[in-house]
Amino acid sequence: MRGSAGFLLFSLLLVAPHCTDVAAQDVQPDPKTPCANWMGGAPGYPGHNGLPGRDGKDGKDGLKGEKGEQGVEGPRGDPGEIGIPGREGPRGFPGYPGQKGEKGEGAFVYRSAFSVGLKERAPHPNVPIRFSKIFYNEQNHYDASTGKFLCSIPGTYYFAYHLTVYLTDVKVSLYKKDKAVIFTYDQFQTNNVDQASGSVLLHLSSGDEVWLQVYGEGDNNGVYADNINDSTFMGFLLYPDPDVH
Repeated sequence: MRGSAGFLLFSLLLVAPHCTDVAAQDVQPDPKTPCANWMGGAPGYPGHNGLPGRDGKDGKDGLKGEKGEQGVEGPRGDPGEIGIPGREGPRGFPGYPGQKGEKGEGAFVYRSAFSVGLKERAPHPNVPIRFSKIFYNEQNHYDASTGKFLCSIPGTYYFAYHLTVYLTDVKVSLYKKDKAVIFTYDQFQTNNVDQASGSVLLHLSSGDEVWLQVYGEGDNNGVYADNINDSTFMGFLLYPDPDVH
């Protein structure tokens, strides 16, 4: 009996500290009171307002509002720079004919030209060749009796000749005022008909003469013409001198 009571007492002593710890964990003091589980104090005064917080993020755009009334027209601004030209517009309708202008002064056209051919064999050397077949000589500036062209309108002229060569050699020259200007030579080939030609631009004064002539000594006048072969000489005014009125 005494042994059982001793065992019971020993068990109680082991359990007592454990119960005290459990009771201590279950009962906690109130942090709002100065003395836990003893007596509560009077409520304190409200604290001061805190500092303003930071700005929040921007919110989303709201719905579009209604259109407002038109404002007062402002002052006119300065003119802007000239822009790039636009595309060409469509072509318009033709306009009405204008009034007839006054009659202008007529311009006089100066003309001087001739074209002649040979009817027979050329004469002896050192005399003008007389081309008596007239193709054109409307102004009569060429004299068929002498074979010479007489300048009546001072200016720039073009002269040319195309000669048939037969039976012997040909040596010819174009003369201006008793001076040979150009020379042409063609050597005759036996049993053959050949051609000799030349051309030149000359400035002539009023009264100047131009002609074609066989030159040199010997048998050099093989200029020929018949019913199927021609030898021709021509010239015409290109433009008169500026001071011609």
